[in-house]
Amino acid sequence: MASLRAYLGTWMVRNKVRGPLSKARDAATFRRIFEAPAFPDPKGVTYEPGTLGGVRGEWVRPKSGPGLRMLYIHGGGFIACSPRTHRPVTGALANRGFTLFVPDYRLAPEHPFPAAVEDVTAVWQAFSAEGPACVAGESAGANMALVLIGEARARGLPMPWATALFSPATDFVSEDGSRRTNAWRDAMFEPGALAVIRTMYLGKADPADPRISPINADLTGYPPLLFHVGEREVLRDDSIRMAEKARAARVVTELKVFPVVAHAWQFAAHMLPEARTSLDEAANFLKVHAPQQAGGSGSASR
Repeated sequence: MASLRAYLGTWMVRNKVRGPLSKARDAATFRRIFEAPAFPDPKGVTYEPGTLGGVRGEWVRPKSGPGLRMLYIHGGGFIACSPRTHRPVTGALANRGFTLFVPDYRLAPEHPFPAAVEDVTAVWQAFSAEGPACVAGESAGANMALVLIGEARARGLPMPWATALFSPATDFVSEDGSRRTNAWRDAMFEPGALAVIRTMYLGKADPADPRISPINADLTGYPPLLFHVGEREVLRDDSIRMAEKARAARVVTELKVFPVVAHAWQFAAHMLPEARTSLDEAANFLKVHAPQQAGGSGSASR
């Protein structure tokens, strides 16, 4: 059963965000909407600039001591946001026992695909060279987390020990399923806004490319995957279908569909029970699958 706060939060997102997003047609407008401050930075955490693999970003560390190493890939439709905008999520994960690096990857449309994938892969190459690490991300960031696993395998890089995925976009080709049935139920997105974002990110690239639509990738040998998605999201079936494909490939997979919540509800952990539940369960999943030698603060890469 959804909390009363989930209903209230969804109503607020629908009334304040969905309308402006549906009318947005340029990157500047999307950025103004996506990057508007709404939630406080968690306390008990330090935020420090850093660079990995030639890509600038932000270290997020718990003040309580070194945490398990995580690469967090922020969302924002591939066209907006930054490590700074995602502190409500990254700080919450740091408080759950992780030291994170959050890359400030290049954004479309100024830098369309594959620029962001190249940046994230360069960061992972440097980050994973220092020891075992996990990966997490939401929305567009969760898409790139899945793509990164395929890139790591193709390039012979270390694989994440596990990956937590919040409402990933996994299929840029299909327009059926929840993209139709939830077109009016989703509190944040309507199909027109997603179509504009899709065009800005892809440029002239093939949307069926597994580095864009990871649903088309060979998932053999992928690490454990956790999917959290909202039942009313247009992206709901992107998670469900991806989880089904992962299970068919014998990948350890967990899928949870949350009722009522809006896209990226994890941002509201300071007030929303479902956000705290999602972050707690994701943290536990990643810790359960962590190898014995995992840990460290990443201080060598400051």
